[in-house]
Amino acid sequence: MTEVRTERVGSALLITIDRPEARNAVNAAVATKLSAALDELEATPELRVGVLTGAGGSFSAGMDLKAALRGESPVVGDRGLGGLTEAELTKPLIAAVEGFALGGGFELALGCDLIVAAQDAKFGLPEVKRGLIAAAGGVVRLPQRIPHHLAMEILLTGEPIDGVRAGTLGIANRVVPNGEAAAIALQLAEQIALNAPLALAAVKKVVRSQDPWAAQRTESAKLMTTADVREGMTAFAERRTPQWTGR
Repeated sequence: MTEVRTERVGSALLITIDRPEARNAVNAAVATKLSAALDELEATPELRVGVLTGAGGSFSAGMDLKAALRGESPVVGDRGLGGLTEAELTKPLIAAVEGFALGGGFELALGCDLIVAAQDAKFGLPEVKRGLIAAAGGVVRLPQRIPHHLAMEILLTGEPIDGVRAGTLGIANRVVPNGEAAAIALQLAEQIALNAPLALAAVKKVVRSQDPWAAQRTESAKLMTTADVREGMTAFAERRTPQWTGR
């Protein structure tokens, strides 16, 4: 079985969880192969942005509970669920969500930098209905992204919200017609990929830093010594498109 497919689309790597018969639930095989796909994204210079989606009209139903009962782990080392939720990726990652993004599926999406959601997508953290908490980042990230009381409603009721509601709350960057999430996410990826890769990585590093002001000073100083900064300034002066080298 494939479990996770990758496809290079321009400067983007489209990563597809491919277990539609299980609504793309994350078992050990999915976790290992998703982690490997993220490694491919990070290690390939010509790839600038990743897009994560699911096959068969669903993003991911989260942790495969049947596999977990068999003793399988959906966690990869210290990188969290699917090798993603606690990974420190340097390249931007966009979630393209169709159908269900429940439990760990929602947490995978929250682990991405941007979210494109289909109108009828379903986002939810139902762990409390199973005697658990959303321990792959849901209880940490969701209250950071939306107002406290709204996050607590989703966390404490376990009830899902649709893509339109996710857009209203600010969880999703784009809300699109059903079936178009991946295509719109790839368009957004190409827009991001026009920018300097070292600057994109620096933005991510500052945003996740425990001391963002210090990180901002450090990363800004590093960027000023790069060839890409000189190229960006020169291209602006010459009114042409910059040619980034990542150096």
